[in-house]
Order: sequence, then structure tokens, then C-alpha cells
Amino acid sequence: MTRYVIRRVALALVVVTGVVILTFVIADVVPGDPAATWAGPHASAAQVARARQYLGLDKPLPVRIARYFGGILTGNWGISVHTHNPVLSDIGTAAPATLELVIAALIIGAAVGIPLGLAAARWPGSILDHVIRVGSVLGVSMPVFWFALILQLIFADRLRLLPVAGQYDPNLIFTHPLVARTQMPVVDAAISGNWPMFGSTLSHLILPALVVAAYPAGVVARMTRAQVLDTLGETHVQMVRSLGFPERTVVSTFALKLAWNPVAATLALVFAYSLVNTFLVESIFDWPGLGSYAAGSVATLDTPAIVGVTLFVAIAYVICNLVVDLVQAALDPRIRLT
Repeated sequence: MTRYVIRRVALALVVVTGVVILTFVIADVVPGDPAATWAGPHASAAQVARARQYLGLDKPLPVRIARYFGGILTGNWGISVHTHNPVLSDIGTAAPATLELVIAALIIGAAVGIPLGLAAARWPGSILDHVIRVGSVLGVSMPVFWFALILQLIFADRLRLLPVAGQYDPNLIFTHPLVARTQMPVVDAAISGNWPMFGSTLSHLILPALVVAAYPAGVVARMTRAQVLDTLGETHVQMVRSLGFPERTVVSTFALKLAWNPVAATLALVFAYSLVNTFLVESIFDWPGLGSYAAGSVATLDTPAIVGVTLFVAIAYVICNLVVDLVQAALDPRIRLT
């Protein structure tokens, strides 16, 4: 097990290193001058040159990459050209809003996808099964921006049941101000007992969370269906059925328990994918998270911020993969041999 953990951790470090280097190279060849952005629109050539020297852009690319890796080890992810703040500080401010959105979407996706997958496995080949499979494909393949606009049109514009964008009603800032503790509005409002703000933040969270949840729900439903159907063919599950247990119990208890390992692994990987999948959603719903921060960074060619966001997402993705691998290896010793 120790050798397996060392191999997986080493592989994770290689992946993160490759992602950072590739992002650095791509950002370096994109036309534009971050130093000019830092110095301002009316800066002189001397001021731009000083900004380039201050940002380290006068050094060769390999030197800048080496310095960046050295900074990562000390917690220095660079200075944002756009905000003039440390990138790690900006990410620490923006990430909680994205995490709140992704966690809410994952809860919705699991709550919808697992029962639908069980229902499809319970009656394979039926009309319900076909409807669930088609819906799962639509959830996975549907463009998030189109789905977001459709939900805004129906629930915000036509029915006026939910707000169209933002994190909460700005009028509540004066009557029920939000005390920021975790930078997650719903959590902060609940912790402080600010129930008017809690209702507002929760209603603002629903639409973007539904959009982000479409992909996890589709993937989880298909994975649950496939794994439960595969498990139902196992000898011990057939023995349970022969003992007279109701089919509902056989599917939802025995078969799902055996199929839960790959389903849980799928949930972990979908969580990491959803961090990236929120970028367009945050722009559409004016959600001040990593997506909004990354969009502003790309618009200003803010290389340190772009690389920082990429590094954060890569680390999150690698950690989720690593946790899944280690948990599966702990549960199934055969995996350690791979």
C-alpha cells in the first residue's frame, strides 16, 4: 500500500507540473503585453519597462517557470496584473463562492441521478428506462449557456419565481447585512441566523446550481444504471433474490451497495470537473467566483492569475483522483497491483 501511495502521489505531482508548464507556454505565446496592462493605458515606455522588470517578464521563459515553481513552495503564486493583489489571496476570496455552487450542484446531481439510475436498472428496456437514458444524455451534452438562458427565461422572466442573477438581493445589504465568515453566502447567512438573507441567497443559488447539476446528474444516472445492472448478474445477488427478498430491496440495498464504489468515484471526479464547468455559468448568473475571476484575467492577459486558477483547478482535480484511487485501493487490495 505504501508503494502504491508513493506512485500515485508522484504521478499527481507530474500531472500538476505538466499543467503549469503548458499553461505558462500558452499564456506566453498569446498576443499582448501584461506589463502595459499593469502600467496603465497612458504609461510611458519607461514605465512599461519598469513594470516588465518588476513582474519578471524581462527574464527568459524557463527562468520564469522555475521561479514560479519556487514561489509555489513558499505560497507565492505571483501578483495579479489585473487586481494588483497576490493571486493566492484573490483565489482564496473567489474560490468559496465557486465551491458553494459546485457542492450544491453535486448534492442535486446525486439526489436526482442515483434514484433515476436505480429506476432505470429496476425496469431495463421499459419506456421509463429509455426516457431516463435520453435525459441523461441531454444533461451531459446540453450546452450550459443555453440551459442557463432557458432557465432564466422560464423561472425569472416568465414565472418570476426566482432571481435572474447575483448572489442575493442588494437591498438586504442595508436592512440585513451579511457577515462574511466563510465567503459562502448561504453558509454565512445560516451561521449568523440572518434568515432574510439566507432565503435570498438560497433563491439566488437555485438556478445556477441546477445548470451545473445537469452534467453530474446525467453522468451519475448512467453510471448507477450500468453498475447496478452489472451487479444484478452476480451470483450472490441472484441468491438474495431467490431467498424471497422484494425486487426493490434487491436493487436499492444489495445491488447498489456493491455498485457504490464506482458511483462514489464518479461523484468525486465529477466534482473536480464541475469546478471548470462553472466558468460560463458564473458569467451568465453574475456569480463572483473563480469563473468570473478567470474571465477577467483572460481579458487582461493576466498570466499569473490565469496560471494560478489553472493550478488551483489542477490540484483539486488531482486530489480528487488521488483520494478515489487510495480509497478504492484500501477497499480492494487487487487495485494496488496496477
